[in-house]
Amino acid sequence: MISNYFKIAWRNIWKNKIFSFINIISLSIGICASMIIGMMVYFESTFDIFHKNGDSIYRITSDFINPEGTSYNPGVPVPLTRTLQDGLTGVEISNTFFLSEPVKVENNDNDLIYKKPNEVIYTDENYFSLFRYKWLAGSPNDALIQPNEVVLEKSRAKKYFPKIPLQQILGKTLVYNDSINTTVTGVVENISQRTDFIFKEFISLQTGIQSELKRDLTSDNWNSTNSSTQLFIKLNSEDNEAAVLQQLQALAENHESLSAKKYGSRREFHLQPLEDLHFNTNYGVFDNGNSHTSKTVLTGLILVASFLLLLGCINFVNLNTAQATQRAKEIGIRKTLGSSKKQLIFQFLAEAFLLTSFATILSLILTSVLFKVFSEFLPQNLTFDFLLNPVILVSLGILIITVSLLSGLYPAFILTRFKPISVLKGQLIKGQSKSRVRQSLTVFQFVVAQFFIIATLLVGKQIHFLLTKDMGFKTDAVAYVRTPWSDHDFSKRDLLLQKIKAIPQITAASLGGDAPASTNIHSTDIDFKDGKKEVHTELQFLYGDTNYLNIYHLKLLAGRNLISDTTKEFVINEALMRTLGFKNPQDAIGKNILDGNSNQNNPIVGVMADFNQRSLRSGIEPMALIGDWSRKWFSQFQYVHISLQKDHPENWSDAITKVNNAWRQIYPGEDFEYSFVDENVRKFYESETRIATLLNWATALSVIISCLGLLGLVIHTTERRTKEIGIRKILGASILRINVLLCKDFLMLVGIAFIIAVPFAWWGINSWLENFAYKTSLSWWIFAISGIGLFLIALLIMSIKTIRTAMKNPVDSLRTE
Repeated sequence: MISNYFKIAWRNIWKNKIFSFINIISLSIGICASMIIGMMVYFESTFDIFHKNGDSIYRITSDFINPEGTSYNPGVPVPLTRTLQDGLTGVEISNTFFLSEPVKVENNDNDLIYKKPNEVIYTDENYFSLFRYKWLAGSPNDALIQPNEVVLEKSRAKKYFPKIPLQQILGKTLVYNDSINTTVTGVVENISQRTDFIFKEFISLQTGIQSELKRDLTSDNWNSTNSSTQLFIKLNSEDNEAAVLQQLQALAENHESLSAKKYGSRREFHLQPLEDLHFNTNYGVFDNGNSHTSKTVLTGLILVASFLLLLGCINFVNLNTAQATQRAKEIGIRKTLGSSKKQLIFQFLAEAFLLTSFATILSLILTSVLFKVFSEFLPQNLTFDFLLNPVILVSLGILIITVSLLSGLYPAFILTRFKPISVLKGQLIKGQSKSRVRQSLTVFQFVVAQFFIIATLLVGKQIHFLLTKDMGFKTDAVAYVRTPWSDHDFSKRDLLLQKIKAIPQITAASLGGDAPASTNIHSTDIDFKDGKKEVHTELQFLYGDTNYLNIYHLKLLAGRNLISDTTKEFVINEALMRTLGFKNPQDAIGKNILDGNSNQNNPIVGVMADFNQRSLRSGIEPMALIGDWSRKWFSQFQYVHISLQKDHPENWSDAITKVNNAWRQIYPGEDFEYSFVDENVRKFYESETRIATLLNWATALSVIISCLGLLGLVIHTTERRTKEIGIRKILGASILRINVLLCKDFLMLVGIAFIIAVPFAWWGINSWLENFAYKTSLSWWIFAISGIGLFLIALLIMSIKTIRTAMKNPVDSLRTE
């Protein structure tokens, strides 16, 4: 019986080739999108689920709340880590680790040197009690307890000690930064599961006293929080979460600074569940503080896949119900011969299942191709092979069944309701309800397509606005070179600066910290008193020499530039000027600011125009340009900023080559790294660019599916009205008039869809734009272009069939049965 269902289903599919083709293409697009997005969602949602008792593991984070808002930090003050080591009620295990960036590591036995090893942390033995690792050599019971010990992941052990068995690596020596000798006491297996704990080298925490971390490790300052200081705990029981939080809040209150209390600021510690690490964009993870993705993005992807799949199912429903009259006699005969309603429903479901299976096979081919084409937009390490994951395979099977039911049930119930006597007598009544259902579904398809078109145009307009808006400083033809931060010889930096200035293709050069727009933030709390008011706020620092303002064309509104590189004085921006209560830039000149770093009053000598320090998602914060105040201990002038000839970009490559040559004379053996400012600004909007690409594809696919469905309905309509068209032509109707006659009802549906889609698109994009401090306008012409564009596309698609039908010889039309 089942084989008979599929035989008949195959005959019907083959008989209606055009409709079957439309259904298969539509469903394959929806299934392909669902598979790719489903794999992405499952991939991203299963990070760090393999750790034992992972639901009891938390990261302690810091929130800083003040009248201006809340800032988030994934780190904690160092004294809190020692408090947790002494014990806290409800905490079973605590572990502290510090993120580190060694300059180099050496295997002196084999004369091997490796520069800038990444994914290195200083931690204690409790790390391996919290997080699950398989030990290949050594034991977690005695690793990282003593100073100068290191545990390596297998890949890093093989790299540092090639051709040596893992057991023999134990006891070997690695030297970090020329001075920190460590002994390998363990080797752990590479983590094959998905994890945000990407570390490869684990140096014992006590070793940090010998490194650049000494100041942090020995700090007793409760009011200094560094994001590199990570603190994780495991609770005795999930019921203890509230009790532990209460103790943490008590610690925060007991160690709150007098200044914070005075100005209404406070710090709160929070417990962040392990499962939240991968998605929480407030705190980020360990790859430069950036979270891999967000739940909002995943939710958007799920909605896109759902809509595309639904559009494909709608095509199936519409085309099958439209064919009701053609298949009515078949149903009538089957009922007369004894087929039950149940058997007929199974027959139609078999047809839907067969079509869905063909669509799935095609979608697998499309998926494999798209994985290669869009590899840069997919999560790292997500490949087509992930499809073989048992969960994905089971989900794919469920998807096929679900799509078959969604596509097949409604047409099956509609077609099996026909009465055999009426059908065989040719007395089938054309119900308006089925026509309305098809019209409603078609409108829904074009609402989705119209929404995507409007969203694509407006998102593209916003991205163009972001990339072209004047940020308040020069971004083009400016590059910067990072000097080795471990080399504290400032004379080398100054020598490099002089050599770069001597290059003819370089118009100007400057020593300083980061560029005016950067993801890095250096800040401190400041106090301002003038006898009338007191202001306490956070101030961000921009480090630069006396040429820095000129390099970036930062406009000075009042006062003067810095007098030297090391004199303690401020050139503030307008945002800080307003925060301090001044309306006129000149009024701020000569006033003193007490900054939290030096605990000294230093004068304001200049006011510069506001500029955007980061992406245009955020507003302009109070900022000041200062010199290299801490040069005695550590120079903040880590970069050489270079202004190139703007009108001669063909000379840039030669200029950079000459800078590289100067670099090699001063820093032989060090890697030469440079960046262009405009490229870094463009990186601010990578997530928006990805959204735009996603919308482009969603728009194209939704339009294709909707227009394929529309074409199918037009084909059905023109075939059903062939005789009518022939008669109208004999009576003198023109081709244009017949084309209008056949298209007008469908174009009306497209128009209704536009009216419905506009408010939804306006609301959705307006909500998205709320994330930006600077935004483009929702121009009326964007909506007009999208509506007219889809109208013309629909008309073009329909005209492919309607014009051919209108041009047909009326004699042939009248002979049609």
